[in-house]
Amino acid sequence: MHATSDIERVSRPAPPTAAARAGRALPQAAAALVLVLLLLVVVRLPWAGDLGMHAATIQRLRHSLLDPGNPLVDTDTPSPYYSPWMLVLGCVARLTGLSVFVVLRIGALVGLGLLVTGVWRYVRTLSAHRAAPALALLSLLLLWGPTLFNWSGFLGLNSLALTVSYPSVLALGLAFHFWAWLTRALRGEAAWGVWLGLGVLWALILLCHQFTGVVASLGGLAAVIAVRPGRAGLVRLGAGLGLGAVLLWLWPYYDFFSLFSAGADLEAIHRPLYEDLAGRFGLVLLGVAALVLRWRRDRRDPLVLFFALGAVVFAAGGLSGHYSWGRALPAALIPAQLAAALEVVSAGRRAVRGAWACVLGAALAVGAWTQVGTLGYVAGRDALPGAVAAKYRTPWVGYQWITPWVKYGDVVMARTFPARQIPAYGPYTVAPGYPDVFLPDAPRREAAVTRYFAAGTPSDERRGILREYGARWVVGPGGLAGPGLRKVTAGPGGQVLYRVVP
Repeated sequence: MHATSDIERVSRPAPPTAAARAGRALPQAAAALVLVLLLLVVVRLPWAGDLGMHAATIQRLRHSLLDPGNPLVDTDTPSPYYSPWMLVLGCVARLTGLSVFVVLRIGALVGLGLLVTGVWRYVRTLSAHRAAPALALLSLLLLWGPTLFNWSGFLGLNSLALTVSYPSVLALGLAFHFWAWLTRALRGEAAWGVWLGLGVLWALILLCHQFTGVVASLGGLAAVIAVRPGRAGLVRLGAGLGLGAVLLWLWPYYDFFSLFSAGADLEAIHRPLYEDLAGRFGLVLLGVAALVLRWRRDRRDPLVLFFALGAVVFAAGGLSGHYSWGRALPAALIPAQLAAALEVVSAGRRAVRGAWACVLGAALAVGAWTQVGTLGYVAGRDALPGAVAAKYRTPWVGYQWITPWVKYGDVVMARTFPARQIPAYGPYTVAPGYPDVFLPDAPRREAAVTRYFAAGTPSDERRGILREYGARWVVGPGGLAGPGLRKVTAGPGGQVLYRVVP
């Protein structure tokens, strides 16, 4: 029988202690619970924000894959919402006959799956610790601030619950896969096919969600700077970028490069991104402290470089008045959140790691309490305790109540808020409910809607506006009935559907 030597006994790693096993299991169990919550949210699919825009986009593609026209108003213009992912979902809707909201749920499952696996793969390039991916996911979802903040492309738990079916979630998932794939390619001798595949993936992210594409590009640039590949690597990287640029130029549904001149139309709606930074993102300062420690250990740490690039772009947007550049903020938040999580498993001495774990746990608890109202999207307000119910934000009701009468392709006169939902069911509105950089007469349409609903507008002028835009229906407050309008039904909040009659 072979006897085990003293050297073998010393070199063999000690089995993990009960505390170490618990330290791995706790974040993994917490991350699993959060994922179950998000899966239940997908079933309910709460309506808020841009959901109507994405549903309307699928509606147009299911009726015409090659020439869908504007998704919101009855005119033939391109739209940046016609992305490769929306084209896939449009094909699913067309081939299966499923409701667009069922198709959006399918898209949400795919996007969430890509996000979780992407985080796991990217974190694995930064740490081999088994608890690192779960800690990273919890930090990405909960390490925000004491003030609730929701915006597409931002990974807070409540924000993700409301945007889980958006293309931005799929694009973020692809971005994490892109960073993981690029990091491994830079560290090894990747073949030409790998670099060309990275170029295709980069273009796909940019086409699916342009703002997330900027974040993905900044993260990719940080990875390249951190590794500093040789001449051969740079040549292959350039080939991948060139292929991606060609695909962006060839995309037939809209002119990608024309978006660079469209930022002026988006500045006003993005200005709030620069407000209440401490309240919305204050807990991320823990991650900034972790980044300082990583920088002291490695001056070319990829997360540090990623954060620096994102912070510079965000700050430049605020200083120059280009507030749409604020959408690059996740490029600063994501690396800081990941750094806070990774410091728990890589901070050096056990006591230091334990201290980091306690501080991060407390910060995550604060972030979880801020976003605890997310539970209401699954259970409903009535099932929540009073303190939790106070943090719940009621989703939008929807406009399915008009669908027995208003059919696909009908034009509806409605103000901005209903115009953000009505096209989801197939009709068009006179003016778009969202900024549309490819719609040249958008200001004129918005002025027509304002004039129509103004209290002193004569009935003849109102009828003329309806005729000009081919509107067959009006959704507005009670009391509009008169010459040319007939009340059909009433909806939530005192809204009324009117039929336009000769």
